[in-house]
Amino acid sequence: MSCAEPPREDRRALIVGLGISGMAAAIRLHQIGWKPIIVERAPARRTGGNFVIVFGSGRSAAARLGISPHLRDRRPTGISYECDRRGRRRVGMNFTDLPGEAWMVLRGDVEAAAFHALPDDIEIRYSTTPMKIEQHAGGASVTLSSTANSGDTTVRTEEFGLVVGADGLRSTVRKLVFGPDEQYLRRLNHMVATFEMPEKLTAVAVQDGAWLVEAGRSLIIYPMRDRMPTAQLSYRTEDVDAEFTEPAAARLRRMFGPAPYGSILGEVLDAFDRTDQYLFDSVEQVHMPRWYRDRVVLVGDAAWCETMYSGLGVSSALAGPELLGTMLARHPDDPGTAFAEWERALRPFIDAYQGYGLKQRFFFTPENRRELLVRRGVARLIHTPFTRTLLTALTRGSKTARLKDQDISAGI
Repeated sequence: MSCAEPPREDRRALIVGLGISGMAAAIRLHQIGWKPIIVERAPARRTGGNFVIVFGSGRSAAARLGISPHLRDRRPTGISYECDRRGRRRVGMNFTDLPGEAWMVLRGDVEAAAFHALPDDIEIRYSTTPMKIEQHAGGASVTLSSTANSGDTTVRTEEFGLVVGADGLRSTVRKLVFGPDEQYLRRLNHMVATFEMPEKLTAVAVQDGAWLVEAGRSLIIYPMRDRMPTAQLSYRTEDVDAEFTEPAAARLRRMFGPAPYGSILGEVLDAFDRTDQYLFDSVEQVHMPRWYRDRVVLVGDAAWCETMYSGLGVSSALAGPELLGTMLARHPDDPGTAFAEWERALRPFIDAYQGYGLKQRFFFTPENRRELLVRRGVARLIHTPFTRTLLTALTRGSKTARLKDQDISAGI
């Protein structure tokens, strides 16, 4: 994907974050003639990650970014069960029942595919973070701190025509330019822990899934083709800050006790004790009145985190930056107009995606017994033969399904 013309000096773009949205932004900016430079806080590219879904909106963007050829669907082939701690189980909602044309993959699969698609001349600096961002006419002066060379800290200030904050839920760029987290993060009073199982569960076939859902907490086993299953533990909390006062493994055992764990939950907690590759974090959304300020723009979780309950985080992390590049190409000498047009086109989708995250939360982790009973009723209806056929047809033709699969850039 070569540039039509060499990038001008004022088209150096700083991308903060080597995640999905950061790499998507770098690829798209490179396509339209910018010179992206990616900085990443971590000392190396992170691998692994939780189960994710890529809907049609993300797949369309991935195709234009050149990511699709390096990505394949890991949709499972087995059965999904509703289980309890006593070992009882019945057939539950299967992942193939999801509306829309979805790919089921690991986050690490998408990140590896995006990394493979990065042009060779894009510079990546690890162990590097922005300390200060000062904007001026035509660009921004960014002070960067790096410990990449033998642990010694070096600090230098560079000029960029554009800064893209793709550095996640607790974005440094957002803090530096837009203000503290408290202004934009909205806690849902839930915690989530997810990791890839090191081995199959004794009572569940490797191609099968399992849902152990109780009032205020849940365990979901996501099967993955050609990989070990991913486990996701989620629970409600009244004090998010308290959840970080002890090790994650200890906290999970406390929150899923005191009742006996049973076989499946017990094996998952034992596996979590042994792993050092996991996510343990609060469930929060990001709500901002505007995703850009002068020459600084936010994408992905830094701008609009929908939560994993929505299932649309990866799709928007691909589609949002891809559309941003399209608008910058349309208004090459007027970034302000490009950003405004980009946000105007994208925000209705993000608003809907965030709404799905709130609505679908109860299905993953019902907060109380009433929600649990409603969820059980819906799950049973899905597996009544006539109702299952009807609901599947209705959901796949619903507005929700259409938005998930709609190519955001189409017709723009």
